[in-house]
Amino acid sequence: MAKADITQKVLVVDDELAVRTGIAQVLSRQGLVVKTASDGQEALDLLAREPFGIVLLDIRMPGMDGMEVLRLIRQDYPNTAVIMITAYPTIENAVESIKQGALDYLMKPFRIDELESLVLKARENLKQGLRLAAPEAETSPGPGIDTIVGKSPAMQAVFSKIRRAAPTDSTVLITGESGTGKELVARAIHQLSSRADKEFVPVDCSALVESLLESELFGHVKGSFTGAYQTKHGLFELANHGTFFFDEISNLSLNIQAKLLRVIQEREFMQVGSQKRIKLDIRIIASSNRDLREAIQAGAFREDLFYRLSVLPIHLPPLRERNGDIPLLVDHFLRRYNQASDRQVKGVSPEALKMLSAYSWPGNVRELEHTIERIFILEDGDVVMPEHLPSFISQRQGEFQVFSDHGLTLEEMESRYIQFILRTTKGRRQEAAQILGINRKTLTQKIKKYNLRVNW
Repeated sequence: MAKADITQKVLVVDDELAVRTGIAQVLSRQGLVVKTASDGQEALDLLAREPFGIVLLDIRMPGMDGMEVLRLIRQDYPNTAVIMITAYPTIENAVESIKQGALDYLMKPFRIDELESLVLKARENLKQGLRLAAPEAETSPGPGIDTIVGKSPAMQAVFSKIRRAAPTDSTVLITGESGTGKELVARAIHQLSSRADKEFVPVDCSALVESLLESELFGHVKGSFTGAYQTKHGLFELANHGTFFFDEISNLSLNIQAKLLRVIQEREFMQVGSQKRIKLDIRIIASSNRDLREAIQAGAFREDLFYRLSVLPIHLPPLRERNGDIPLLVDHFLRRYNQASDRQVKGVSPEALKMLSAYSWPGNVRELEHTIERIFILEDGDVVMPEHLPSFISQRQGEFQVFSDHGLTLEEMESRYIQFILRTTKGRRQEAAQILGINRKTLTQKIKKYNLRVNW
């Protein structure tokens, strides 16, 4: 059977007849071919007779449970996407199912749009030819990468690019929103490279004063400017034979960009106030949370430098686009802060985990980590409950509905969504602006434009 047909074939495995028939009706209306099984053995028998692209699998079933069926499916049908279903969600189950190779999981009772969204995600993965890794590969992404948590197909693709980039000396450009882990990726590339025993020198381009940046990078000779009382070796010299990481490179001035371009091209530089050229053997990695192509159009970034940097581009997806990794990340941070604080927080309640998974995380993984750290500092107890979460996560009021009985214009949809976010944040504009991905001034303009309510 052609692979395109496989993506339309779904097997639903659940011991509850109402669940099986309900899911089958929803997916059949989308033109998918759906078959059902009431237990694990019946499911395996069906898989042995014909291929299925997607399996929706209940965890708790009489006889063979869903976790055992999942392990057998990953072993015998590695290209099949499995979505776990459970009415008894725990962080342990969620983490274990994803470690064993499940694409994601659904918590009963679930909404139709949640089901449709996950099945669409699974179909897109199959169409793109993304092969779900076996459990061994999932559990240990490899040396240098083990500090980065993620089992989603998007992160598996990132791991693959890291492995391919590491052995080379080509420049790497890592893009992604703030808090997605760009420096972790840069360090992983360094640790997997032949330069791993040399220096890794990170520079936050947004934190350095422009007037001192050139001296910091290139160093200076004694007397080259007022205050240069002695010769100073720059960061490039410190990084020689190692890896130099420009964090948020879009913050460099055009003047420094021009000098950096020359360093990349000629692999040599001069200290401020010196005419002596110093040979340089470094690997350069850069990151940006800004779209550099837009910066080029705005005249804020050199196009020739962009092409020099983006020989090997790696894009990190925001956490909201890989929220199936949230249980793994929560588990990872719980273990980290248990060890750091000598506590034994056992896990997260199903309700709290669902709230964490539903939140949009504008600050990405960094915001999630800070949330867990805050809970360890401010809260007691050995299980994280909804009341332990920040109010902007736990007090989300309802779900935003896109569809209505009549068509909505784009402005009507925008107005409704902004109103929904304002209600969710109880009118806190800065918080709402972060979630919406706009600045506070733009949000204020839209509130006036649509005459929105802002107080609750």
